[in-house]
Amino acid sequence: MIVTASLKQKTISGLIWSFIDSVAGQGILFIVGIILARLLSPKEFGLIGMLTIFIAISQSFIDSGFRQALIRKQDCTQADYSTVFYFNIVAGVFCYILLFVCANSISNFFHEPILKQLIRVLGLALIINSFTMIQSTLLTKRIDFKLQAKISVIASFFSGIISIYMAYTDWGVWSLVALTLLKYAINSLLLWLWNKWKPILVFSQKSFKELFSFGSKLLISGLIDTIYRNVYYVVIGKYFAAVELGYYTRAEQFKSLPSANLQSIIGRVSYPVLSTIQDDIPRLRETYKKIIRSMMLITFVLMLGMAAIARPMILTLIGEKWEPCIIYLQMLCFVGMLYPLQALNLNMLNIQGRSDLFLRLEIIKKVLAVPVIIIGVIWGIKAMLLGMIFLSLIAYYLNSYWSGRLIGYSFLEQIKDIVPSFMLALIMSAIVLAEGLLVPLPPLPLLIIQLLTGALLTFGLCERFHFKDYLYIKSIVNEKLLKGKLA
Repeated sequence: MIVTASLKQKTISGLIWSFIDSVAGQGILFIVGIILARLLSPKEFGLIGMLTIFIAISQSFIDSGFRQALIRKQDCTQADYSTVFYFNIVAGVFCYILLFVCANSISNFFHEPILKQLIRVLGLALIINSFTMIQSTLLTKRIDFKLQAKISVIASFFSGIISIYMAYTDWGVWSLVALTLLKYAINSLLLWLWNKWKPILVFSQKSFKELFSFGSKLLISGLIDTIYRNVYYVVIGKYFAAVELGYYTRAEQFKSLPSANLQSIIGRVSYPVLSTIQDDIPRLRETYKKIIRSMMLITFVLMLGMAAIARPMILTLIGEKWEPCIIYLQMLCFVGMLYPLQALNLNMLNIQGRSDLFLRLEIIKKVLAVPVIIIGVIWGIKAMLLGMIFLSLIAYYLNSYWSGRLIGYSFLEQIKDIVPSFMLALIMSAIVLAEGLLVPLPPLPLLIIQLLTGALLTFGLCERFHFKDYLYIKSIVNEKLLKGKLA
């Protein structure tokens, strides 16, 4: 069955504005990060990396799966939104107090005294962000990413400017703390100014129980996933030097620019859109397949391409002092290559109301991650990254197998749909990498040549062989951007 025009319009518009949000907002922060990397030391980035897991776990608890529960529910009331809003604030304050009390223990664990002050200030972000969750959820539910993009750009720009000034005037690691706090604060302020929703003085036990019955499983699975994704920071911070963690965090941030942003774009748009047709399985499956095929073409090209240009890119953008992170970035590109696809398959479980299955899969995958962590402690960071690559393949298989059973889109069918995109990206990246190894040029001109080669090869191959997924994306660009029809 063909997707209706209205749904297609919403999906395309949502994808484009979500893309603009990520590219503009995160792009600004990426540029800010490059400037800060030149002004600050790897150790200062490593100190913030040590605190990442504590902030991330707290954020998962504050959300508690309510965001997805609200998006999935078709007939949400003011009582529903207000109930979750007050829970978010109470949870945010509770988590901050807990971090404040545990600050000394965290500092002692990593043998870094400054962490005590850092976590007590950085933790304020939890309270600030708790005020924004319902506001952003409402915009997502309405597939209104235009306003979110505007807010994200403004928040990223002004927080970035102030953070750079602080780094330039020798505030050191505190400039990184300010970057996070100011971004959250500006984002919160603008959401409340420009989004008209206001809470009512109601806390409904009925709403809480109904939403939490779905969200609780997502809370547990979210906590497990958060711990897994961030435990590597703890392992490196505990068993290696802070400077090594700095190299890893920089590589992770470079990798995340395409990988995590694509994952975010896909999740934010596909979940509300697909939730509206959750009961129409044939229609759901066809829409799902189009999203997977088009997004994985972009993902493979960007991730494999980044791995190929990693050396000249790192040396050009942040300098020779960051050279040790090159190999980390190349390996992380292969780790993150399947993240957007994993996100899509997990979203499908939630769309079909199977948060219980979501939880079971998260537990299984994270149990499998234990040997990878042990490998890292014994044999080092590179060995751990190899284990992470292998684990990402297993995770994708598990996610796609069970989501496929729910909608009749099997793991093998998914593989068949994405292999052409992978092969195209692999050929392109291999040629670009060979060019980087064989052409004796300084980093900057080499980077420019590699980027041009990669772009020409990708577009040339897609045009020459009439690549179906490329033509689909091209039609969207022509329709929505070039003709000025973006809603």
